[in-house]
Amino acid sequence: MKAFISVYEEGGFTRAANKLDMSNQLVSKYVSDLEEHLGVRLFNRTTRSVSLTEAGEQCVQHVRQILERIQDMEGGLGQLKNEAQGLLRINAPVSFSTKQLSPFISDFRKRYPAVGINLQLNDRQVDVVEEGFDLALRIGHLKSSSLIARRVAPIRLVLIASPEYLEKNGTPAHPDQLIPAHFLRYSYMSYPQDASPLMQSLKLSIKDQAAGLSCNNGDILVDAAMAGEGYALQPTFLVGDAIKQGKLKVILKEFEPEPMGLYVVYPHRKLMATKLRSFIDFISGYYGECPSWDQF
Repeated sequence: MKAFISVYEEGGFTRAANKLDMSNQLVSKYVSDLEEHLGVRLFNRTTRSVSLTEAGEQCVQHVRQILERIQDMEGGLGQLKNEAQGLLRINAPVSFSTKQLSPFISDFRKRYPAVGINLQLNDRQVDVVEEGFDLALRIGHLKSSSLIARRVAPIRLVLIASPEYLEKNGTPAHPDQLIPAHFLRYSYMSYPQDASPLMQSLKLSIKDQAAGLSCNNGDILVDAAMAGEGYALQPTFLVGDAIKQGKLKVILKEFEPEPMGLYVVYPHRKLMATKLRSFIDFISGYYGECPSWDQF
C-alpha cells in the first residue's frame, strides 16, 4: 500500500522508488501484488506516464486511511504513544490564512515538531474526503453534512468605508440610505431569507452592480474601500488593523449581522489519528471568544 500511494503521489515508479529507498522493480512488484490481491488494475501505464484508473482513484482514500490508522496504532502501542506525528493535509480560506493563520501554524509546529503541514489555500468549499484532506477550516454558518465540525472562534462581519468616502457621500443612519452602486461585493457571500435589514439591503444592491465592483477575494475589496471607492461588508480579521489605524470606519454598527464562526471540519473516524486530534485540540483553544482581530 505504501508503494501504491508513493507511485500516485510522486507521479511515477522511479520517483516512488527513490522516495522509498528501494528498487524500481520492487515497487512495481508491490503494486502488481496489490492489484492482483484486489482483482483490479490501479494504474494505466505507458512508457511516458502513469495515471490512476477509476478503481485506483477509489483506492487512494481507503489506502491512506488504512496506513494512517496503522501508523497511529503503532504509535499508540509503542514508546511514542502520546506523540503526534505524520503529515496533515489542511485546506483553509485564503484571506484568513494569510492574515491570521501563520502564527498558529508556527506555534503548533513548535508544540508538535513531528507533524508536517501541507496547507492548501482557496475559498471554494472543497470536498474534504474526495480531495484527500485530513481537515478543513471553514467560515460561515455551517449546514448539516456528513463531516464533524468544531467551532473555533467567532467571526464578526462589519460594514466599513473610508473617512474620505463618508465625507463625500455622508454617513448613512439606516441601510435604506446606502448607495447600491457603491457596494463592494464579496461574490461568495450568501444572503439568507431571514436576513437582517442590512443584509436585505445589500442583497437588493446586487441587482445594481453594472458599474460596481464584485470580487471573490476580500483583500481586493478592502483595498478598494480604503481608496474611497465604496463600502464593503467584511470580517474583522481582515479589517481590524485598518480600523485601528483610522483608514476605515465601521458604519451601521447597530445593524451588524449575527457573527459567523470559524470551524474546523473533518471526516468522522472512530479511530482518529493522534496528529489530527492534536491539531483540533490545539486550535480549539488558540483564538478564544474574543480573538485579537476584534480588539480595535
